[in-house]
Amino acid sequence: MLRQSHLLGIEPLAPAEIGALLDLADRYADLNRSGRGHLDVLTGLTQINMFFENSTRTQASFELAGKRLGADVMSMAMAQSSVKKGETLIDTALTLNAMRPDLLVVRHGQSGAVDLLAQKVTDCAVLNAGDGRHEHPTQALLDALTIRRRKGRLHRLSVAICGDIAHSRVARSNILLLGKMENRVRLVGPPTLIPAGAGDLGVEVYHDMREGLRDVDVVMMLRLQKERMDGGFIPSEREYYHRYGLDAEKLACARDDAIVMHPGPMNRGVEIDGTLADDIHRSVIGTQVEMGVAVRMAAMDLLARNLRAARGARVVEV
Repeated sequence: MLRQSHLLGIEPLAPAEIGALLDLADRYADLNRSGRGHLDVLTGLTQINMFFENSTRTQASFELAGKRLGADVMSMAMAQSSVKKGETLIDTALTLNAMRPDLLVVRHGQSGAVDLLAQKVTDCAVLNAGDGRHEHPTQALLDALTIRRRKGRLHRLSVAICGDIAHSRVARSNILLLGKMENRVRLVGPPTLIPAGAGDLGVEVYHDMREGLRDVDVVMMLRLQKERMDGGFIPSEREYYHRYGLDAEKLACARDDAIVMHPGPMNRGVEIDGTLADDIHRSVIGTQVEMGVAVRMAAMDLLARNLRAARGARVVEV
């Protein structure tokens, strides 16, 4: 079970909570594969998806997860909403309180925005679908489930997270989760894309791709976050691919059974060779998408249990 009322990040989660969520997601993944993934776990509950940033795959994954569990799912087009007319997050929270949703899925471009909403909405479980450069907890959880299913464990592995670390909430959440589960984490990228003080996170930092990939079990590539860059972080995409793009020659430095991951969307020929991304023997990118639905089903299931338990306790008190 989860102790939290919301899922805002990996940081508050204990290893046992991560393990419990992944165990439940594992069962949902098997149910989805068997075609029996349509359940009534969230029947009678309303799920609202609020994406202030575009994200086709994450939003679709949350929508599918909610519908498979029987929730009434509504997605609000925030790009055309009153927010564009000057409405503040506090105003948005007041509007949501009047709508009385049960599950609120939020993606926002500002770090901390989802946490602020969680403080202002009442009687509702909030799930962070990515906020600024802060966290993207369900992405890290689906990555963890993918690794565990492929490797048979989620501890004492060597994982290289490569590319644009500085602008990536995916990297931050994965660093936190993998560290909690006793893995060895390496950050690999040019100095301009490694945040200051990265070494204080309990990771190893490499600026040479081949050295960083030596003998690792998992290679996790990241997308260049060009929309969050405001300066010349790389000389050119061609030069970046030459030095930090994953191809067969660089992957040969990793273990023979190392798996390749990418949260998507991919820039083929910039972060990763297209042939390698499609290699069914090494790439688990497709599995990551599949596990995303299962993890989000598990997260909403557990939060809904907490929500119902809290409501039941209030009824008893009255």
